[in-house]
Amino acid sequence: RISHQNLGSRFCSTGIFHLSSFTVKPPSSAAATVAAIVDNNSHNPRFHPRFVSSSSLQSKYPGDIPFPPVSFSQREDDHDKPSEALSSVAGGIVALGKFDALHIGHRELAIQASKVGTPYLLSFVGMAEVLGWDPRPPIVAQCDRERVLSSWAPYCGNVAPKEFQVQFMSVRHLSPRQFVEKLARELGVCGVVAGENYRFGYKAAGDASELVRLCDEFGMGAYIINSVMDRHQDARNMNCLDLKDRGQVSSTRVRQALAEGDMKYVSELLGRPHRLLLTIKDWESLTSTSSTQRMSAPRSSLLNLPPKDGFYENCSLLFGEQNAVTCRVSIDTSHIHLEMDRVDFCDNDYSQKSQVLGIEFGELKS
Repeated sequence: RISHQNLGSRFCSTGIFHLSSFTVKPPSSAAATVAAIVDNNSHNPRFHPRFVSSSSLQSKYPGDIPFPPVSFSQREDDHDKPSEALSSVAGGIVALGKFDALHIGHRELAIQASKVGTPYLLSFVGMAEVLGWDPRPPIVAQCDRERVLSSWAPYCGNVAPKEFQVQFMSVRHLSPRQFVEKLARELGVCGVVAGENYRFGYKAAGDASELVRLCDEFGMGAYIINSVMDRHQDARNMNCLDLKDRGQVSSTRVRQALAEGDMKYVSELLGRPHRLLLTIKDWESLTSTSSTQRMSAPRSSLLNLPPKDGFYENCSLLFGEQNAVTCRVSIDTSHIHLEMDRVDFCDNDYSQKSQVLGIEFGELKS
């Protein structure tokens, strides 16, 4: 087992990052975020979190705060060998949350993490199975998550956040203190970023203020940011019965907007067009005319959540590295149908088996 002192000196070469005492302000506060301030007059820099307005927050990208290189292999399930378990997140700043949709609120967590260190998203694997939730398709296909995170690099000091996965079963029964201890001593994390409504630990016993206190105890920085709010919350009045919904951008809102087929709204919540991925083994009903080409695929080929059944115009079909092809998409209870101008389609061969196609949606035709 690595001692607390050795952990700090090994993974945070400039010294252990501590929090000065402060109180997390309630959600009604006008403060926009918690900033990390480095005391350059001391031998060991200390992070002093405080609330500042977003306009006055000065970016401090990973290059500004030196972290030693990490050369450990990743084996998150082997806690008998700390050097292996400490792997890729050691010395980094992890964003905490449920990252199903990778929406603009999640992106903001990554942005703030990038200002004080190397940014990571800490994601839990197997949560639905452990908690007995009904299976449902992801909003972002697993094989597409790296592309989405790479698109965040311009917001994060040209550093694409990486995802670090932890089996939910391994942390499910941890108390808030045990969870933070795991971050500090087993994963070697130097700091965490979370939203003001973040809860953690067994039965969600810990809140943001508890996270700050515990991170201080274990020598980590804690950075609490305000929720990114949905600009259309008043007009839509979504989740009015959900006590956790205070009008913030959420994965639930993304799912509901997809269920309504409002792709413009979905794009606003995601900060990008929604991309539906399909694995095509054999095209069904492939037909051609002199001007158009039509094809169909079963819904079982979908890798993530489609929008509402209906007809969508001005869509884009993406195939590998080739240019997007303008198409029209129709979704029904059993199939997804694509139609495109033959002049757009003729340069691509979609007849090969086991292809992965992407569709980005235009407007739903009423």
